[in-house]
Amino acid sequence: MDPGIAAAAAGVAGCRVREILDRIGGKWSLFVIFRLGEGPQRFTALRRSVDGISQRMLTVTLRGLERDGMVGRTVYPTVPPRVDYTLTPLGRTLHDTACSLIAWADEHVSEIDAAQAAYDRRSLLLSASLDGHPEPDDHLGAADDPGDLAERRVVRAVGG
Repeated sequence: MDPGIAAAAAGVAGCRVREILDRIGGKWSLFVIFRLGEGPQRFTALRRSVDGISQRMLTVTLRGLERDGMVGRTVYPTVPPRVDYTLTPLGRTLHDTACSLIAWADEHVSEIDAAQAAYDRRSLLLSASLDGHPEPDDHLGAADDPGDLAERRVVRAVGG
């Protein structure tokens, strides 16, 4: 690691860096930045283009990004008021990084799915061996939800 980066992360600036990374690494921020990279957008168009985001979460995300200087908000005095959101020059510097992260995730989703399935299978086998079973119960397949498995163990432990 670059010594300057390490020193900043260890000091007071490290706390601020964490706060900034929390904002831009939040669940919705990268998608909002990605979509605003396509050009100015109204709230409703932006909401439709970010799959799964609620109105409240989009509002919170936009306000945070605006406060951090990454998103600009222009209100037009019309009836009803029209509001456009755009990336600021600072936000534009983050757009390529957001695109790269989204592209990376899209490119590697099948590998991550396979790794998660393998991990979940290993966890099931370990849990079964800790319960005194060399293999998971016959009724538990590799695709079973681990939360479901934990619930069954609790039921079994309390005699249900």
